[in-house]
Amino acid sequence: MSTIQTGGFRRQRDHFEPQDADPQEQRRLRGLLEQIDYSAFVANREVIGQMLPRVDAAAFQRLAVLTATARGKWVAESLRQSESGAPSTVDQIARLTAARTAYEELAEAYEGLRRMVERGYLTLR
Repeated sequence: MSTIQTGGFRRQRDHFEPQDADPQEQRRLRGLLEQIDYSAFVANREVIGQMLPRVDAAAFQRLAVLTATARGKWVAESLRQSESGAPSTVDQIARLTAARTAYEELAEAYEGLRRMVERGYLTLR
């Protein structure tokens, strides 16, 4: 089933279904779509495998720790800002935004790396 990414979570959607009622044309189109999907798989496996040749469980752990640290910094910054009871300044909001953005980017990178392993683009060492 194909997916689209929206706002940090993945939503499932149906595969393309040909409108042509001719079974032979449908088989031809499905075969073509399978070739396209396989080409994309091979390209991802080759390119990503060359770009990330040394991924192991320790790399996942380092990325997970970095992501957790960024999340903690983001929430800690928000709590620091709340201590005064005064409205946040533009500079405070900018720091909070930067901390959240760092966390979200790292979380997406972690999920992306996990999907690469799950889909067979990378092999864990």
